[in-house]
Amino acid sequence: MAAAAASSRFLPLGLQLAACSAVLLLALAGAAHGYPHGAGSALSSAFYDASCPSAHDVVRRVIRDARASDPRIPASLIRLHFHDCFVNGCDGSLLLDEDLPAIQTEKDVPANINSARGFEVVDDIKSALEEACPGIVSCADILALAAEISVELSGGPRWSVLLGRRDGTTTNVESANNLPSPFDPLNVLQEKFRNFNLDDTDLVALQGAHTFGKVQCQFTQQNCAAGQPDDTLENLDEVTPKVFDNKYYGNLLHGSAKLASDQVMLSDPAAEATTAPVVHRFASNQKDFFKNFAESMVKMGNIAPLTGNDGEIRKSCRRINRKGN
Repeated sequence: MAAAAASSRFLPLGLQLAACSAVLLLALAGAAHGYPHGAGSALSSAFYDASCPSAHDVVRRVIRDARASDPRIPASLIRLHFHDCFVNGCDGSLLLDEDLPAIQTEKDVPANINSARGFEVVDDIKSALEEACPGIVSCADILALAAEISVELSGGPRWSVLLGRRDGTTTNVESANNLPSPFDPLNVLQEKFRNFNLDDTDLVALQGAHTFGKVQCQFTQQNCAAGQPDDTLENLDEVTPKVFDNKYYGNLLHGSAKLASDQVMLSDPAAEATTAPVVHRFASNQKDFFKNFAESMVKMGNIAPLTGNDGEIRKSCRRINRKGN
């Protein structure tokens, strides 16, 4: 591609434009077919249009059904996408079960054990997709689609999900042990996000996913009440706990965020010149929050995806494919 671009500089302008158009059409054609189309290929919202046109609808149906019996599931699914992308990139490594010596699961690190949930729903989505279009949709893309659909079903924004990720065949427990923590100070959070080219606006926007779902009391600023078990669940947002909205930022303004790692975006001395202005913006303008959240989700979803011939399309999200399968 680089060589083609370099040589085209010596062509007349009309031929340059024609060459660029041809390259673009070839790239779009490859993306539309939903199959490997070269290492380093860009993600595309049209990736499954030909190979699995019902993919979005299938994922939405399974999540909608799961949500009817488990209202927490949308928040749980978006968290899986976060914790996947922040380790090894968005490659579905979080979904892999322990299978020593080859696979040491990321599910057992402190940020995930007895906390990350929704794996059975991912299994159900994968089964439904394998029935609709076998061997086509990756587990990494399932997490990306599930995150967007979960937010939309809960009253939040919609966005065009870029697709075409392939599944990783390794895990990274060391990196998983460094996931953002509910006890991280602001400078540590900023560093962890900057490591993935996510800036302060991305940090404040993505933390806004704490506008719905629940948390164990042991992780809250107030900790557990006397006699409460550590795993007692509390709403992250007491105002609208099942709705994706901007009430979370109002909680920060009132000093009532459940997590210390949320409140520091306003209370830390360094916040005044970095994250606090963004918190105030989002608290006063839900449309602004929704726009930036969607943009930050797309940005996060682009963290080191495997494309082209890298990785694989797992038959089960819990285990890598066996050789010969």
